[in-house]
Amino acid sequence: MSELYSTAHRALQQTFDTTRLADRLEAMARPELAGDQKAFVESRDMFFLTSIDHRGYPTCSYKGGAPGFVRVPTPTTIVFPSYNGNGMYLSMGNINTSRKVGMLFIDFETPNRVRVHGVATIDRNDPMLAEFIGAEILVRVTVTETFVNCPRYIHKYQRLQTSKYAPQAGCAAPPAPQWKRIDAIQDSLPAHDRGIAKSLGGTITLEEYGALVGKREG
Repeated sequence: MSELYSTAHRALQQTFDTTRLADRLEAMARPELAGDQKAFVESRDMFFLTSIDHRGYPTCSYKGGAPGFVRVPTPTTIVFPSYNGNGMYLSMGNINTSRKVGMLFIDFETPNRVRVHGVATIDRNDPMLAEFIGAEILVRVTVTETFVNCPRYIHKYQRLQTSKYAPQAGCAAPPAPQWKRIDAIQDSLPAHDRGIAKSLGGTITLEEYGALVGKREG
């Protein structure tokens, strides 16, 4: 009996005559990252994270940083930082709710990708936290499944540069984000952010912020 596939999966597999193939691919899934996968994951500067909220909705989040911001200390452990964001803490809160996550690591230039399922925990006092510049929280994922993932539909893109907002060793602190200048949110910002608008030239409207994003200045 399959642990990966439900009756809904099986019905579609039977419709398209892929049941045997699906079984073979499930048998090839691993409960840990192989050596080449470890190197691939640790070389990435971004990945997509899925988590499940208290209502059962999946949250898909882009996570980015300087190359190497994700680490694989053991074949069954992935560690990555949570940086300052919009204050909603959707992914982090979801992890505290359900703990199950999905991770998709992509190389748009080769192309290549690695897909991972795991069980995550978050910790503001993790002993490795100090090793991740700019991190508020450290996330540890215990790998449960990794999959062979065909890259044929990955469009080829070229990486241009690391975001100026990504914390990096040996560099000055990242600049404050422009969205914290929006006038409609000033009274809701945490105390330590309330001087940002003034330092960046004053408040702006939501429409003005949209224009900055359009100019890649957001």
